[in-house]
Amino acid sequence: MAVKPWGGRFGQGTDALVEAYTESVSYDRRLWRQDIAGSRAHARMLAKQGVLTAEEADGIVSGLDAVAAEIEAGTFVWQVGLEDVHMNIESRLTELIGPLGGKLHTGRSRNDQVALDFRLYADEALADWGDCLKGLVEVLVDRAGEHTETLLPGCTHLQPAQPVSLAQHLLAYAAMFRRDFERVADARKRVRVSPLGAAALAGTTYPLDPLYTAEAVGFETAFTNSMDAVSDRDFAAEGLFCASLIMMHLSRLCEELVMWANPQFGFVALPDAFATGSSIMPQKKNPDVAELMRGKTGRVYGSLVSLLTTLKGLPLAYNRDMQEDKEPFFDADDTVRASLRIMAEMLKVIGFRSERMREALSAGFLNATELADFLAAKGLPFREAHHVAGRAVALAESRGIGIEALSLAELRELSPLVDADIFHILAYETAVARRSARGGAGPKPVAAQLAELRQWLTRP
Repeated sequence: MAVKPWGGRFGQGTDALVEAYTESVSYDRRLWRQDIAGSRAHARMLAKQGVLTAEEADGIVSGLDAVAAEIEAGTFVWQVGLEDVHMNIESRLTELIGPLGGKLHTGRSRNDQVALDFRLYADEALADWGDCLKGLVEVLVDRAGEHTETLLPGCTHLQPAQPVSLAQHLLAYAAMFRRDFERVADARKRVRVSPLGAAALAGTTYPLDPLYTAEAVGFETAFTNSMDAVSDRDFAAEGLFCASLIMMHLSRLCEELVMWANPQFGFVALPDAFATGSSIMPQKKNPDVAELMRGKTGRVYGSLVSLLTTLKGLPLAYNRDMQEDKEPFFDADDTVRASLRIMAEMLKVIGFRSERMREALSAGFLNATELADFLAAKGLPFREAHHVAGRAVALAESRGIGIEALSLAELRELSPLVDADIFHILAYETAVARRSARGGAGPKPVAAQLAELRQWLTRP
């Protein structure tokens, strides 16, 4: 059984059941790069402050490089008895360089060490989410640019409402994912704070330089309060909240793709590479990728709730409960990265069926609002105009036709304000164009949205 680094005051070994129950190396070994990076920075700082000699720091850093090479090569032996990634690396370091390895932990606790490792990992994860989000927005912008003239029913309450362009619809998701990018970028400001130097909770008597260590690992600043530094997991909870919103936006898009792939809609043709079949029904082409992504959203929500529940009753400062912070974050990280990349690839090749979208415009009287607005512009109070348009819908519905198929005489019976211009106004393309042309009084034109997003995508 591995000798515990903290075992000096213990006369009996850890029970095997406890050992298996309390270990974290089975999953926190994922932090090995961050752990070694933090240890390199800590060793260099100790030398700068005169706690170690330059030669000792060089020896420690060389030993850490050798450990990293073993892990990269797959020859490193992870030991559950050493509990976690930190003790595994320190133990192997001491095997390689002797007692000098034991000096690395001077002025440091596993409490501030793991907090730094986790922050470094979260920062890299959020940066990658940001890259993936920008990639997805770019795909949405490209596909929207192809479909500025493609019209389909815009819905509220999942009922036909008004005609919109497919570009406008896709750019709504681009707007969501752009907000996600900005939210992630802002969250990184609170991740990039080094806790190293807080030690267990109250700092240390060694003359450490936390700002030097922060800069050495690429962070902008160091902690203010040492007790908060080792017990703060707000950055992880905030990251999981960002992840939850990303997945919620993906899930909404998935929901529409699932519906649109149904032949009763027929708005999209699923690419073979992003669909599956049925084991019994030969005709089936199932939107399993979108369905599974929709399902994984709940999994990410669960990660957020899990962490919040872990943290909600913890007294200051560090508590072992906080070992439960990493698995939810790791799982959400894997899910978000994969989901964003898969959605981007699927949208690149999905087929949009413009003719089916156009056919769907004829159901649902999507130009009724245009009739009401036309009459209101002629001076009729809008509530009366709304009533007249409703009567037009009832008349057209009784005859199984659209409003635009009613005769001018029939429409004039409903209101003498109607003139021949109404048939131009009721055209779907006219409705979309007039709304977009109103500038500040209406939605920003698709062309302007595309230009703005393309410019945003070029920013570093």
